[in-house]
Amino acid sequence: MTDTEMTDKATTDVAIDTSSALERRIDMTVALAEIEKDVAQRLKQMSRTVKMAGFRPGKVPMKMVAQQYGSQARSEAIGAAVEKAYGEKLREQNLRVAGYPRIEPKADASPGLLGFTAVFEVYPEIALGDVSGQAIEKPQLTVTDAEVDKTLDVLRKQRVTYVETDRASAKDDRLVIDFVGRKDGEEFPGGKASDYSVMVGGGMMLPDFEAQMEGVTAGETKTFDVSFPADYQAAELAGSTVQFEMTVKKVEAARLPEIDAEFAKQLGVADGDTAKMRVEVRANLEREVKKRLLAKVKEQVMEALLKVNPIEVPKALVQMESEQMAETARRDMESRGMGMKNIPVEASWFTEQATRRVKLGLLLAELVKAKDLHVKPEQVRAIVDEFAETFEDPKEVVRWYYSQPQRLAEAEALALENNVVDWVLANAKVSEAPIAFDALMGNAA
Repeated sequence: MTDTEMTDKATTDVAIDTSSALERRIDMTVALAEIEKDVAQRLKQMSRTVKMAGFRPGKVPMKMVAQQYGSQARSEAIGAAVEKAYGEKLREQNLRVAGYPRIEPKADASPGLLGFTAVFEVYPEIALGDVSGQAIEKPQLTVTDAEVDKTLDVLRKQRVTYVETDRASAKDDRLVIDFVGRKDGEEFPGGKASDYSVMVGGGMMLPDFEAQMEGVTAGETKTFDVSFPADYQAAELAGSTVQFEMTVKKVEAARLPEIDAEFAKQLGVADGDTAKMRVEVRANLEREVKKRLLAKVKEQVMEALLKVNPIEVPKALVQMESEQMAETARRDMESRGMGMKNIPVEASWFTEQATRRVKLGLLLAELVKAKDLHVKPEQVRAIVDEFAETFEDPKEVVRWYYSQPQRLAEAEALALENNVVDWVLANAKVSEAPIAFDALMGNAA
């Protein structure tokens, strides 16, 4: 067989390199004769509609069409040939590709052939590990009147007002102060403020400064030393001791609202009934406690799955997840009024978290398939109903969720995670232990 006869056949020579755990390289050679045939067909198709000055549509000489559009047609033909060869080999080898391939030209192809290398990653093969040896502790907490009282106290503090007082300042008071800092007698950038409001004992200032804010009265001026930590963000101040002068302009005492009809109305109880307010606070608190208890269990479950299933994940998937997380963070900061034009949010900041997410996504998908943990419609509906019950018109919220399928994605994802959690709990070593309310709610002293 001659070289010409060989290249006239649409042959594709493919070799797969499996030297990396997930990266694959496919070397391909595509017959130039087939590419030229495709180029001719594309130019012929273009000639039927192409427009050029002095010619009617469809009457432009083929030579002129080729001069104008030959490069485009050849590029498209080469791309189609490579894509076809690549796709056929993936199907033949039953490869699950993660992300998109990188196509690299090869210079050492035989005469009459065009050489390329496709570089891509595949999904890992997952053999699910045994969770029976994993210990998971289920925290337990029952909401009582004591937890309701603590929650009401937090709600009161969120609605605190301040009144000016003549007494000396104490913890939880608010000061209005002027201050100026000097290093070696010279003021330094960022060390001066006027009419600055700060809580006594709030931890907003350096410890040496905080210590000077308790026991002062309005009109008092004092000078004191403040030591900056060695790792302070401003290098010129790190490890230094400076002098601050502080003038107290106001001492304001905190005034908490009474738990009365007016307070109940502020919490959404229209008639101001404080007993009804407590019932609603308890119901909301029980929902929040249930959610947080489940979150703590779910975190342990996910860690157990990661521990018994050490897998490598495709870099392409991690990169896509990192970029998505960066974009989400960017939008979140913009929604908070932060100008992000000059503040870059790099995808690389999220690589570790994105890797964990990708690993869990692959593990959960494999577990759902292997153990038939697929979500049932009634499970999704139960979660949607739970979302809706805190709104004034739950039925309208449910209709809103079901009006478009994509709105159910959050509920479906939660239902799937719950199925995985239930399965792991049924197969792991599970114990129960009480948890303090403050520790669960994140406001422990």
